[in-house]
Amino acid sequence: MWEVRVSHPGLHKFRVIKAQNKSDLDRKAAEQIAAWDVQWANVQLARARQAARDAQAYTKEQGRLMAEERTTEAERRMAALDALLQDAVGKDHRVKWSALKDHSPYQVPTPEKPAPLPAPPEPRRESFPDGLNSFTRAIPSIRKKRTAMAEQAFRSAKSAWQAACADVERKNRETAAQYERDLQAWNSSRSDWLRHQQKGNDALDATQAAYMRCDRDAVVDYCERVLHGSPYPDGFPSSFDSDYVPETRTLVVDYALPPISALPTAKAFKYVLARNQIQLVPVSESWCDKTYDSVLYQIALRTLYETFQSDEASAFDSVVFNGWVNSIDKATGKEVNACVLSVQATKPEFLGINLSQVDPKACFKKLKGISAARLTELSPIRPILQLNKEDKRFIPSREVVEGLDSSANLAAMDWEDFEHLIREVFEMEFSAGGGEVKITQASRDGGVDAVVFDPDPIRGGKIIVQAKRYTNTVGVSAVRDLFGTIINEGANKGILVTTADYGPDAYEFAKDKPITLLSGNELLYLLGKHGHKARIDLPEARMLAAEKERHQQGNGRSH
Repeated sequence: MWEVRVSHPGLHKFRVIKAQNKSDLDRKAAEQIAAWDVQWANVQLARARQAARDAQAYTKEQGRLMAEERTTEAERRMAALDALLQDAVGKDHRVKWSALKDHSPYQVPTPEKPAPLPAPPEPRRESFPDGLNSFTRAIPSIRKKRTAMAEQAFRSAKSAWQAACADVERKNRETAAQYERDLQAWNSSRSDWLRHQQKGNDALDATQAAYMRCDRDAVVDYCERVLHGSPYPDGFPSSFDSDYVPETRTLVVDYALPPISALPTAKAFKYVLARNQIQLVPVSESWCDKTYDSVLYQIALRTLYETFQSDEASAFDSVVFNGWVNSIDKATGKEVNACVLSVQATKPEFLGINLSQVDPKACFKKLKGISAARLTELSPIRPILQLNKEDKRFIPSREVVEGLDSSANLAAMDWEDFEHLIREVFEMEFSAGGGEVKITQASRDGGVDAVVFDPDPIRGGKIIVQAKRYTNTVGVSAVRDLFGTIINEGANKGILVTTADYGPDAYEFAKDKPITLLSGNELLYLLGKHGHKARIDLPEARMLAAEKERHQQGNGRSH
């Protein structure tokens, strides 16, 4: 599975895109970025027009009309929030596979066949007169001389004509040959383009077929296509993660809900004649609180409806929706991501609801959804069902820590044993809160050595752990690599554990980032905290490593 995070800073939107191969990933990312670019261009155009209008000096009538126009737009934005659910009900949300395919013709025009150059006109003998008259014709010497001169001029013209004809023929041959080369290149380029087009269309056919077979990855991909095709107001995030559990025929959607700051701030505009300005009339706090609750409940119900209605393969019987909000904790000033509502519904139960007549909050509660009394408080709740944490990189763990004693030098351990040890340490650390730790397939590359899944609604999430069994100071490059991995994995945090220490540049880079650096001493402290003893002797580890290398070199020479 390939994955990339794309974002658009202007629209304040981001999306994690997944695909089975890199070409599909690149295509999906390009499609999303292109769609966002169109939206952003429209936003910029609207802003520029508004700025131009605002820069004008208004007459009383102009100002009144402009205020009315902007009030109408503000009312439209507010009304749109009340209709988020109704805008989706009754529509067909199934993926239009044929519309996704590229049926466009090859845009490069066919090389135009050039017309051959015409041959020059052949000279005629009569065009070269001898200039004789009755008098000079009677004089043999003059007649002979002038006749010879005329003949010579004709032969010279004939020779020049023949050379010109040969030159025209050569140029025509060269032009024809170049045309054939151009045509051949065009045909080759067109064939490549058509093959690439067909490959993309075949990939869509394969994806559709896999979805109809209820393939796990294809079902996830299909549902994400459906949800990404659902239009929401500007400023609303368009990010979510989903998983499909074939055994229970359940779809789980973790959805990024909009913060309250995404709601409109203006309910109307009025023209102030004394200042020749248009003044904003803000929405009330009570409207914000009421509307925010309604918006979040509508998004939850709308997502359930869109996924159920679009499921033409009948892949799932139930959907779990977990709504998450990114916000700033006013007590700490730091960004937090909390699940604020969660609901599960079965397909027959949900599709039997008349959504055109329901109150969103009452319907949510009828489905036994979980949420705080007031969603504006962003009180975290425990999701009904968490995303599946299975990862093909995960491997069975083995116990290492019980074999440790005070004589064990962690810096000299086998590198695979060290990674399993780190997994055990963090399992002991997080198990009290219901956390789970998975160790990944050994690769020696330090990409992701373990993944912690912490269910804590505030500080938890996905945590990447990298283990560095080093005997020298860890530099900033390892910390940079971890930060890149955090972003690529879509994790909340990263922890780098080493048997050595970190340089000042490593600590400087980790500052103000979701990264924790644990040195050898801190690792020993964690082990001791959970009743296990060990030691770290870096000089001894370096000496043992050097002896092992010399031994391997000696064996190599003996062979």
